[in-house]
Amino acid sequence: MEKKQRTEALTVSAVMIAFAVSISAICAVLPFLNLPFGGGFTIASMLPIIIVAYMYGTKWGLLTAFVYSIMQMLLGFNTVSAFFLPGDSQMLWYRALIVCLIDYVIAYTVLGLGGIFRNKCGTKKALVFGSIFAISLRYIAHIVSGAIFFGTWAEWFFTQDGFPAWGQKILEAFSGASLSTVYSIIYNGTYMIPEIIITAAVACLVTRIPQIKMRDEI
Repeated sequence: MEKKQRTEALTVSAVMIAFAVSISAICAVLPFLNLPFGGGFTIASMLPIIIVAYMYGTKWGLLTAFVYSIMQMLLGFNTVSAFFLPGDSQMLWYRALIVCLIDYVIAYTVLGLGGIFRNKCGTKKALVFGSIFAISLRYIAHIVSGAIFFGTWAEWFFTQDGFPAWGQKILEAFSGASLSTVYSIIYNGTYMIPEIIITAAVACLVTRIPQIKMRDEI
């Protein structure tokens, strides 16, 4: 039975990863879903990974999410390679590695924690709360990375034409590390907050699919 369950989990996980990558890839080529300097929201592309975590438990969810993080890094090869190659985006190699670790490996692997509510409430609540929790962790990872490595864009960001008047007030109220943090929270929030809302909403709908139910943890 254990071998059969593991085979089922492998099959389901592979399909879900492919599904998640496909949604992400499609959304990546739609300009209105992406920000000019990195980041963008998708149509619940992370939900398939969270569903795997709900169905098979946190350990299996983290493994599946880690594989997904590598796929995301490959999908974002142009962005990742720019950190290492000569150009405006080039970084010192160790800083580039840390950015990849935080913005890809950690940010997507934490999706495997989306199943932590599997034994605490019904399927709908477990998936909704799990989605909010897991994607919020991803949001935090991007905030940390943005504040440390991309905070130099803060002043430019808040002084752009068309930016709300409170951008100048932020520049007057914050400076240094605090300004970088506020910038990262706001910039990453422009796509991560819609992502959380969209995923939670879709999670409510997919619970009607009878195949989405808890199995024994692996």
